[in-house]
Amino acid sequence: MTETVGTREASVGNAGAVESRVSTDAGSGARPSAARSGRRVRVPGIGAIISILFLLFLVVAAFFPEALTHYKPLEIDPTQALLPPSFQHLFGTDQSGRDVFTRVVYGTSASLSIGIIATALGLVIATALGVAAGLGGRLADGAIGRFLEILFAFPSLLLALLFVTMFGANVTTLVIAVGLGSAPGYARMIRGQVIAIKNAAYVEASYVLGHSRIRVLWRTILPNAMRPLIVLGTLGVGQSIVWASSLSFLGLGAAPPAPEWGAMLAAGRDFIGTAWWTELFPGAIIVGITLATTTLGRLIQRRFEGRTN
Repeated sequence: MTETVGTREASVGNAGAVESRVSTDAGSGARPSAARSGRRVRVPGIGAIISILFLLFLVVAAFFPEALTHYKPLEIDPTQALLPPSFQHLFGTDQSGRDVFTRVVYGTSASLSIGIIATALGLVIATALGVAAGLGGRLADGAIGRFLEILFAFPSLLLALLFVTMFGANVTTLVIAVGLGSAPGYARMIRGQVIAIKNAAYVEASYVLGHSRIRVLWRTILPNAMRPLIVLGTLGVGQSIVWASSLSFLGLGAAPPAPEWGAMLAAGRDFIGTAWWTELFPGAIIVGITLATTTLGRLIQRRFEGRTN
């Protein structure tokens, strides 16, 4: 009898231990799930939200400018010249009576196109130079490295200025000049990435598995080398717009009366003392898009770093 009671007590004790262990495992299993769900619902900061909304507004302005204003960007009305900002003209009017807000909205398409195309061109040129230097052996690496050092001896904006001066001032030349000016910095980074990746264990494993050099380049090396450039490309769009606006301000880009932000700054500089709005609002848009793309680039960078970790 005593043995039976002891057996029952031992069974109850074992059952309690098992139940306690199960509940502990369930609790420990729920915590990572909650942590994972917490990471999924993480919301960007207020600065990132404002930047994204501002960029969305610029995209709408670039593709659907008629939805934001009923004025024409080249419509002249001398009787409305140099009017201050009001409900009728949100950003005022310029020296020819044209609505400044309308010209800023219609100029978004040109400025964004220049920034995006110039950045893409710079990345393509940089990828070709960086991959050739990283995989081409010591001779190719030395030659391309010296060439990039020569380009780095000149400020990027000065390189773009020299190119435009040599080949003429127009929008096409401006895009090529800005792309060439930004390429050396991208090329040096791609070269470093390629050199680091080509000696990695997973690349060596690809060669051991019998994959060709072209397959390894396209499927392994390039995707990993280009990943940091997604962030730099986002930052580069704002930088390219600033450079393009600077060249247009100097008369080496879009010709007046085109609604381009840099050309608008150049046209309004003679009236900055009496009509400050002709300079303030185009300049503020340029600063705003630079800050917005910088914030977006840092947000993407944090996402990539968090995913890697």
